[in-house]
Amino acid sequence: MDVKLEKIDVNAVKLQITVPSEDFEKQINKAYHKNVGKFNIPGFRKGKAPKLVIERMYGEGVFYEDAVNYIIDDTYPKAVEETKIKPVDRPEIDVVDIGKGKDLVYSAKVTVKPEVELGEYKGVEAKAKEYTVKDEDVDKQLQQKREKNARIITKEDGVVEKGNIVIIDFEGFIDGVPFEGGKAENYQLEIGSGTFIDGFEDALVGKKAGDELDVNVKFPENYGAEKLAGKPAVFKVKINEVKYKELSALDDEFAKDVSEFETLEELKADIRKKLQDENDEMAKREFEDAVIKKVTDAAKVDIPDVMVDREVEYTMEDLNLKFRYQGINLEQYAKATNTTVDKMKEKYRDVAYDKVKTRLVLEKIGEVESIEASKEDVDAQIEKMSKRYGKDAEKFKASIGEKERELIKEDIITNKAIDLVIESAKKTA
Repeated sequence: MDVKLEKIDVNAVKLQITVPSEDFEKQINKAYHKNVGKFNIPGFRKGKAPKLVIERMYGEGVFYEDAVNYIIDDTYPKAVEETKIKPVDRPEIDVVDIGKGKDLVYSAKVTVKPEVELGEYKGVEAKAKEYTVKDEDVDKQLQQKREKNARIITKEDGVVEKGNIVIIDFEGFIDGVPFEGGKAENYQLEIGSGTFIDGFEDALVGKKAGDELDVNVKFPENYGAEKLAGKPAVFKVKINEVKYKELSALDDEFAKDVSEFETLEELKADIRKKLQDENDEMAKREFEDAVIKKVTDAAKVDIPDVMVDREVEYTMEDLNLKFRYQGINLEQYAKATNTTVDKMKEKYRDVAYDKVKTRLVLEKIGEVESIEASKEDVDAQIEKMSKRYGKDAEKFKASIGEKERELIKEDIITNKAIDLVIESAKKTA
């Protein structure tokens, strides 16, 4: 096999690959054996006609398509390895020369990973914010604990007020016809929680246990269920019971009940520490993001559209998966938010571009700094992954193929590059 490399654009190359005639003939024979059973040739049992007879009847090139595909599958990866190019897309194949007893010549045009020109990436300066915990932040956490541990008590007078919990039966109708998912019995609803459609909860305020009423509402125009969106509806409601929350006093006894601490002051101190730890982690992430952005902005790279397109598709796939867990798909979400999938793709395009550029810049830093991922690094990362997924470490390691290991190595090198950049960065107030 002979390979010639030609650069045809900033991020595109053309490989011209010549395969010896004898290798091409072997693949023609392979194609013949694969397809011979498809031919009905007079004078021969099906599947028994000689290759030459089939070629005379159907033409010399009857087996060329499969033979060429076999050749490409075998030789293109070898040509990529030999020329050390890094394709980021499928190649555009064109057969240049083909014929009986001739060398097969084909070309492969392909987009390759772009070259990165690094700017400053060591000693980068970025602002380091500080977030302090306020007393009201601690009070908010304490209030949440009170709400979570509140006693639920039946109201003797049974009159519904904001903050009360009602136990209701209801059934919804549109144009007098009940709709799917609009009925429930003994449903627990906190008034003022905003759980139901606007107007529904307010209509129950002032009512009593045992009351039956019609509640008129209108579904939002962007409601997730298309059949209900924008439609006026009537809910027939029966209030079975009215309850209220009894909150504990904020004292040492409360602290003992809801935590491992003996006093309220100890509980407050623990809440403050945890909130501060979260703030410190947020500040750390923001500083790191600012440093990486500066390093990325300082670099120059001409990114092929195909890399950005692919990143957009990955983002859409992730979004679609998340929406499916909520019972809808990407198209339904787009419609509910008055947009289209194409507009969503365009919206994420800039984000995708930044992601691709950041990844390429970090890979280049890893290359320039000769950063490596050892077998021990990879094994340690696989062990972490096995714990995350709750799998047996050895079995999980055995299930990881060579391609997956290469991706893990790339991630490790990228993370080491990030560490290198962050460790040398300088904080400004």
